[in-house]
Amino acid sequence: MIVIKSEHELKLMREAGKVCAEIFKGLEDLIKPGISTKDIDDYVEAVTKKHGMRAAEKGYCGYPASVCTSVNDEVVHGIPSKKRKLQEGDIVSCDLVIENKGYMADACRTYPVGTVDDEAKRLMETAEKAFFEGIKYAKVGYRLRDVSKAVQKTVEDEGFGVIRDFVGHGIGTEMHEDPQIPNYVCPGPNPRLQKGMTLCIEPMITEGDWEVEVLEDDWTAVTIDGGWAAHYENTIVITDGEPEIITL
Repeated sequence: MIVIKSEHELKLMREAGKVCAEIFKGLEDLIKPGISTKDIDDYVEAVTKKHGMRAAEKGYCGYPASVCTSVNDEVVHGIPSKKRKLQEGDIVSCDLVIENKGYMADACRTYPVGTVDDEAKRLMETAEKAFFEGIKYAKVGYRLRDVSKAVQKTVEDEGFGVIRDFVGHGIGTEMHEDPQIPNYVCPGPNPRLQKGMTLCIEPMITEGDWEVEVLEDDWTAVTIDGGWAAHYENTIVITDGEPEIITL
């Protein structure tokens, strides 16, 4: 069941979204060669607590950290570690969920570490572009599959792969609510969008094949062919007009 949010609920989600945006702005300065992914986690935890909110990923199904940090060929759910030092030329995706009085906002950015090569830069730019192409259809009257189709076309036109194993989703009092939002066209529910829906649109793309495997930590998903991956996500609200991005 897709939950339509009230203005009060949207207010709480917007407040959480502002904290996401503040964290991402700070990470632009923090992420550089030599820092550990645990340093990123510590920063996310500190900013979240400063605002009296909660990092909802921590403890979710046993996940041990406040943010997912996925480096290079890691697609999603990488676990921060003091031992994982970022190196010049790496890329790292930082995926976080902030909870404010029971309501959540979810977003991700992929950052360059120092200077990255042209292909890595193009990969990151395409993930972001796919999000903005997709939300052109995140309006009343369109269907979810219109968003998925736009995301897939944008990514594949650039010669990149679209992850199938992980998808976007609704959000509110739960991190993952209906509906599921694939980044590619596939059979299944295809609801018409309505005002008050809150959705996480999140292109996850790869240099090569889309197939992934999960490592022995039971969380970190990596590409099977070793190609690098990029991930760009925002929480949006369906309105009477253009979609509202609450985590930007």
